[in-house]
Parts: sequence; C-alpha cells; structure tokens
Amino acid sequence: MAENTAAHEPNEKDYDSGEIQVLEGLDPVRKRPGMYIGSTDERGLHHLISEIVDNSVDEALAGFCDTIEVVITPEGAVSVTDNGRGIPTDIHPKEGVSAVEVVLTKLHAGGKFGGGGYKVSGGLHGVGLSCVNALSEWLEVEVCRNGKIFRQRYQRGKPMYPLKEVGATEKRGTRVTFYPDGEIFETLDFSYDIIRTRLREVAYLNKGVKIILKDLRPGREREDEFCYKGGILDYVEYLNRDKTTLLPKALYIEKQHNDNAIEIAMQYNDGYNETIYSYANNINTEEGGSHLDGFKNSLTKIINDYAKEHSILKDEERVSGDDVREGLTAIISVKLTDPQFEGQTKTKLGNSEMRTSVAKVLTEGLGTYLEENPAVAKTIIEKAVSASRAREAARKARESVRRKTGLESGQMPEKLQDCNERDAALCELYVVEGDSAGGSAIQGRDSRFQAILSMWGKMLNVEKARADKIYGNDKLYPLIVALGTGIGSEFNIEKLRYHKIIIMADADVDGAHIRTLLLTFFFRYMRPLIEHGYVYSAVPPLYKLTRGKTTRVAYSDEERDKISAEMREGNPNVKIDISRFKGLGEMDPHELWETTMDPEKRTLRRITLVDAEKADHAFGVLMGEDVEPRKEWIEKNARFAINIDI
Repeated sequence: MAENTAAHEPNEKDYDSGEIQVLEGLDPVRKRPGMYIGSTDERGLHHLISEIVDNSVDEALAGFCDTIEVVITPEGAVSVTDNGRGIPTDIHPKEGVSAVEVVLTKLHAGGKFGGGGYKVSGGLHGVGLSCVNALSEWLEVEVCRNGKIFRQRYQRGKPMYPLKEVGATEKRGTRVTFYPDGEIFETLDFSYDIIRTRLREVAYLNKGVKIILKDLRPGREREDEFCYKGGILDYVEYLNRDKTTLLPKALYIEKQHNDNAIEIAMQYNDGYNETIYSYANNINTEEGGSHLDGFKNSLTKIINDYAKEHSILKDEERVSGDDVREGLTAIISVKLTDPQFEGQTKTKLGNSEMRTSVAKVLTEGLGTYLEENPAVAKTIIEKAVSASRAREAARKARESVRRKTGLESGQMPEKLQDCNERDAALCELYVVEGDSAGGSAIQGRDSRFQAILSMWGKMLNVEKARADKIYGNDKLYPLIVALGTGIGSEFNIEKLRYHKIIIMADADVDGAHIRTLLLTFFFRYMRPLIEHGYVYSAVPPLYKLTRGKTTRVAYSDEERDKISAEMREGNPNVKIDISRFKGLGEMDPHELWETTMDPEKRTLRRITLVDAEKADHAFGVLMGEDVEPRKEWIEKNARFAINIDI
C-alpha cells in the first residue's frame, strides 16, 4: 500500500527493548489530565480509545498489522486488540523492567523517538498508553510475541505484579483492556456511535485495514466492521452520497514527495457548502495546518490559471478561494516521518514543507485532470464565478441592511432584550419562539446574565440559500447581529457575545421545526458555535400536576406517572389534576423561570457534533430540495416519533 512506502522496509528484528527511550516520568498526568487528553468530559473519555487505537494503526502503517478489534465489554470497559508485532517484552537495558512496563508507566516512552521502531506514526508524543494507564481505575495488557503470551495488570497506573508469561500461542499482537477512573472523568459511559464514527474514519484513512467494533453491554449489543479498499476515495463518495455531483467520479491523487506520502480525494457537488477534512498520520487536524493551507492555496491558483489560460475569465477577473471551494468535498491525508503537531491533541500540523509538497502534488494531479476534462473544468469555474457574484450580492445586502437599520453604529436589534453582564463567558442568549413566550421570558429572566431574542413567523431554510439571502432575512439577521460573530467566511468566534445560546421552542411539531431550522443555520454558517459547545436546546416541561395548593411539573410521560404516584402518597382515590402545556406562551414568567430558565433547576441539552458527517447528511435529507430522500426518512423513522400533537 502506498501509505507504507513512507515508513521503511519491514524488519521485525529492528524492534526490541533498545528502541524504547524514556524522556520523563508519569506523575503529572493524574494531576492535570486535561493537558494530555484535552478534557475529562465525554470527549476526553473517548480520546483514551483513540490513543490505543493509534498505536495499533502505527503498526499497520509500518506493515505489521491488518486487523484491529475494539470491544466494549459487558461491564463497560474497553478492549483494543491488534495482530501487530506485540509490545517488546524483554527487559529494558536502562530501566531494568520489561519494555511493556516502561511504555505503560513512563510518560514519554515508546518506539517512536529513536527512528528504529516506527518511521510514520500519529502518536509521536509517546504518552498514549501511559496516559490511558494513569487515568484508568485498572488496565490489563496482554502481549502475544515469540510464541508466548505475556500479561500484566495495573491499578491507577501502578503495576500489581511484573510482566509474566502465562501461556503459549501461535498468534501475535497486543490487547489492552482498561476501565476509566471515576475519580477523573465526569462520565464513564462510552458512546458506541462516537467510537463507531472514529473507527470508520480510521478505516477510510488506511485502505485495506479491517477494523471491528463490538458492544457487549447487556441490552446494547451491536457490531460493525469497516474495511475500505478505495480508502479516502470511498470516503469522499460516501460524504457526497445524497448530493448531485459535478464530477462523474471523485478525483483521487496519490504520490510520494520528499519521503512523505500524500493522498487527496475531491469531488464537487451542486451545493453551496464546502466539506474539507485534513489528516496527518491518521490524526484529524481539526485546525488544519500547512497541508491544508497548501491544498487551498494551490486549488485557488490552479482554477484561476486554467480559467485565464482558456479565456474563461477576463484578464483582471479572479475568483477567490471561498468561491473555488463552494460545493467541494475533499479529503487531504498526509503521512510523514517527522510530524510537528501543536499540542498533544494534535489539531494543527506545523511542518512548513508540507505546504509546498501538497501544493506540488495537487498542481500536477488536478492540472492534468482539468486539461483532460475541459467540460468538467468549465463547470467548476462557472460555479466559482456564480459563487463570486453571490458573495458580492451578499456584501451589498449586508451593507444595505446595515444602512437601513442603523446597525453599523453598533445598535442591537429591536427584538433583543440584552443582559447587563459584558463577559461573554457568563452571558446566555435565549432564542425564543414567539412574542408571547418572549414576553414571559423577558419578565421571568435574570437580567444580569440572560438575554432574550424573540423569533416569529416562518424562518428561512438556509440549506439551499446563499449568504445574500440570509443577510436580507428579517428573522435571521437580528440573530447574526446579536451574536456578533458574522457568518460563513467572515465568522469570528472571538467576537461572540454569549457563551450559551439556548434555543427555547415548544415541545411540539412546530417547535421541533423551529429548532431544526435554527440548527441548520448554525451548522451551515456558524459551525464553530456547535463545535465549541455553545449551542443548547432548552427542555420545557410537558405536564403540570396539581393537588390542592401543590403544583409540580413533568418533562416526560414516565416522569408524569412517577410524580402522580408520589403526590397520591399511596391513596389511589386522591384527585390529581394533570394538564398538558400547550406551549411556552401559556406559562407565566414565574413558571417559565422555575421550569426552563433557572440555572439551578432547568434542563439543557448541549448540541454536539460528534459526527459532523452524519449531521451533514441529516440536514441535507431533511432540509434539502430533494423530496424523495426526505420522504424515505420520514417513512423509516415515523414509528419513533413521540409527544406529537395531533
């Protein structure tokens, strides 16, 4: 496989305890876990699995592993097994203990520092296994190597006994099983869907590697298997599966440049949004870096140069990078010998040479493709020109709206009742459906930190709308101004005025529609708000239960029945008045505060993007112009609908 060529000629004799180099101790991990895995919430919890899987993938990149299995055990632990060489089991020449124990107890220890163990690796910081060990209540490692089975168990990072031989085997590889520490993490409940998304991504990035996922928890049993011969080419086509594409087939470019392996897959669709994912040694570089910069800059130059050479654009005419990338779905995957990431979570690639390498590879590959497919080239350029004109229209629309409303002076929208606090981290914006509910929210709120923006009437479906339509929309533009960030390419999260944006809509079909429209808008034009965890959905109560002067509320049918039984106090003849809230506007200010707005009592659901591709697909199906996919989705999922007013 091409991704192996950037490594070295496989030689098992190269890999022994001498390749394990120790840089420093393990103690800081439990004290400051966020420094090493990003956080101690759900995201940090799942990062533990990624650290172990990355080690197995490194074995695959080196040419020694083709199968990885991840199992959620019945008790909620996670086991990761590969058929690689197995961690070296001999005694480390410097540390005096097994190499297995060294990599599990020393912070910066691994086969990735000296150059002999691995040439291409995602886990170059050498903290993967040791971090997982330090942050686990218990961990067990089993190594099959040289015909023998070795095992060792740890308790909160401390070995319970030395590595010991426990049997014979013809297999080889490593199995790591761990149970995260409840003293460290906010939750210990692994999400199958989050793990599934990451493993599918890993399989796309490493063509031919089989990855198996199993959930053995009682009542939650599931299993998936991923293996893609086409790699990232299959990935792009999967992302575009529900879209009308402009290229007959996704373009795939694969080439070596300066000992680095570069893969690019790309395909245009007729939509208005760009979807570009970049990776370095299988790590999702969410903040981009030099490889993504090289791709974007080169793409813009290639399209403009081709258009001018073939007189599609006038002499002074030029399309911008944003215009060129409209409707583009692309994957950039690089595998390099000495990656420089920013921080342990590896969200940005810093290697400056990758900018030139990716640009050169794309220029050669895409340039040739355009020359051989002039009709496709013309279609792409015409789409970019159309995007450029729409962007200019959006600018004029934005300026026009600002002049008409006086908002260029910093004036806030009429429908916004702002809070007194100016520290964005402490501020909340409630986006409320309807003037009636908005009035109650304004009266019931804590004006020190809670702002209210009332929405009314039919909201714009932005799935098939460009920015010029949004700036001119009387429902969405006040929201844009209130948030302060701008939209699309102008978006700047540093200007955000509220760190909690709470959608408060009725618990019925209309309310669900409003939420979907708003989330579509945030997803398409303000996605970092969701990525940073700033968007929430309020959970209003469904029922009011009254017995005499005692009143309680319930948020579900199950809670209604439970509260009703409690209020009867064992007497089935006691009358309990149960009424269904028809909407937020029906609540008085005190009720709305007590049930939906009081930080001490309310329930908020944070909107997350654990699977951006899945969200992209859902919004495309539900909010796009094509009726048939939406009809199929409704027919498939109608049986799951609850709490729908008829």
